[in-house]
Amino acid sequence: MSLQGFRKAGNTPTLLSAFLYFDVSFMVWVILGPLGPFIGEALKLSTSQKGMLTAVPLLGGSFFRLILGFMTERIGGRKTGLIGLSLSLVPLIWGWQAASTFGQFLALGVLLGIAGASFAAALPLASGWYPPEYQGLAMGIAGAGNSGTLISTLFAPRLAMRFGWHSVFGFAMIPVAIVWALFALLAKDAPTKIKRKTWSDYAAVLRIADSGWFCFIYSLTFGGFVGLASFLTIFFRDQYHLTKVQSGDLTTIVVLFGSFLRPVGGTLSDRVGGYRMLLTMLAGVTLCLAGVGTLPTVYPAVALLVLAMAMLGMGNGAVFQLVPQRFPDRVGLLTGLVGAAGGIGGFLLPNVLGQIKDRTGSFGIGFFVCAGAVAAGFAALLYLGPVWRRQWTTDSAIRAGLVRSPGLAPEEQAA
Repeated sequence: MSLQGFRKAGNTPTLLSAFLYFDVSFMVWVILGPLGPFIGEALKLSTSQKGMLTAVPLLGGSFFRLILGFMTERIGGRKTGLIGLSLSLVPLIWGWQAASTFGQFLALGVLLGIAGASFAAALPLASGWYPPEYQGLAMGIAGAGNSGTLISTLFAPRLAMRFGWHSVFGFAMIPVAIVWALFALLAKDAPTKIKRKTWSDYAAVLRIADSGWFCFIYSLTFGGFVGLASFLTIFFRDQYHLTKVQSGDLTTIVVLFGSFLRPVGGTLSDRVGGYRMLLTMLAGVTLCLAGVGTLPTVYPAVALLVLAMAMLGMGNGAVFQLVPQRFPDRVGLLTGLVGAAGGIGGFLLPNVLGQIKDRTGSFGIGFFVCAGAVAAGFAALLYLGPVWRRQWTTDSAIRAGLVRSPGLAPEEQAA
């Protein structure tokens, strides 16, 4: 794969727009995570309540993703993105000016899901300009906008300490407004016409077993990434009794690797195949989360979480390299379904960690449970490999890394 060919194949301003939209939306989507220790202290919340507080936006993202996906098909990714950015201001205004109870913050969290639904417009907007052999990299670059988490984890605790945590919601509106203007200027819908999907289209694809498997795997990779990104500030604060700012800084370090290695995962998957990438990543994540489950001292825990998040980030890119190989004519449809499943996985993880901590007094068992779930995904891939080799077309199997010819990279074999 040639980077020069990649630049010529697509639309760089639109790819940049998709990245910025995704980035600032991710910042808004997970903002309750780094503010969790502040809100939890102010409202006297239990660990399970703080887990629910950080998890609800992730579930809201799954719900609104289907709506924004529907809109993207009918009015295009550009208009949908502008509407999504505009509506993302609503929960920020509410959090800044009015929200004051646990119930209100749960409702606010659902509305933050509008920002999380940015996947539904950003990824099709970016990938629509690129041929199949470059879509792994294109969606990886756009998807690296999950680095917006870093903005929240790095700045939200500091701003909350200085100006009060309510004010952080107001500050967050500034980058949203800037990106809205840039998106309006730079983003363009791909010239290819988007095929509108009906409920029967969704029903038909859901009857295909591979759809469910992709949803399950992505609920582990992306769900693991966003769930940990949302909850780790609370984990570091409650487990290691660090300051709120220190907890946010350690979360920033951990999330940094997962965010910026997503495009690497897409690029490597284009070269060696998403299947082989996922096998390696899921095995590594299982071991790292099990290591965190032993509750080592803070710095070994951070190191294990850095490795886990790096592999989860690359695993996200690998999943979306596989989707076009299996469903070349239904990428948009699968992107919406798989993305929604990722949000559901993210919703479950903070709840599992919070509920188990309240019931057992330890985070360790919760991390072991999460490691077991990822191990189940690894086992599922081992089972699926021979099945996919029999069922997929030769070119798709080569690009996915299911089969290979000696001495040739997947994209060269399929040429």
